Amino acid sequence: MLALFIERGDFPVSPVIQLLAAGRSFRQGETDHAALRPTTVSIDRGHYVAVTGASGSGKSTLLNLITGVDRASQGSVVIDGTALETLGEGALARFRGATVGIVFQFFELLPTLTALDNVILAMDLVGKIPAKARRRRALDLLAGVGLVDQAHRSPTHLSGGEQQRVAIARALANDPPILVADEPTGNLDRANGERVAAVFDRCVAEGRTVIVATHERGGLERYHRVLRIEDGRLAEGTP
Repeated sequence: MLALFIERGDFPVSPVIQLLAAGRSFRQGETDHAALRPTTVSIDRGHYVAVTGASGSGKSTLLNLITGVDRASQGSVVIDGTALETLGEGALARFRGATVGIVFQFFELLPTLTALDNVILAMDLVGKIPAKARRRRALDLLAGVGLVDQAHRSPTHLSGGEQQRVAIARALANDPPILVADEPTGNLDRANGERVAAVFDRCVAEGRTVIVATHERGGLERYHRVLRIEDGRLAEGTP
């Protein structure tokens, strides 16, 4: 059912994400609306996966189940060996903070903080990185996305492409094995979109699992695997 599966010799190949007949429904009046119909899919560690489909097809719902932002209405979601439905809200928030980095389409940076402090705050909230190491790590992450010289500027003084790269640095703050991005280049021009994609390429080369929801039809050859969502159903992968 799933296409474009490429084995990688650099890292152990093992499932890090599993959806087992997992679906998400919403109650609307007297009827249930299936945002994502029961879906079974496994994604291996270190793979670069695109999720494509029209607006409203269920791409974001799939990502929200993987990140634990939404709870599955049925089935099971297993992330890095943990079934998310077994976690209470507090435990789920802690697990998500340490395990999954989320990159939003509209950046979601705090405008009253500098780029540096936005990245540090992500570490402060989770507590996985020792306090004395957080500032140095944040600077290293900003250097990794080419923005260490902008560390002390607020997001309002950065371009859209720069803000998105700060958002990626923040998503990597707690060294998560999984990075999930929802339309991360949707509001960027082509040049900045390529810069962001290059950062994701490097994350995959480091062994992270990266999942990107995109409506774009071009550039899919960079992914190991492409999943298409149509009307809430996981369809055949496309090249």
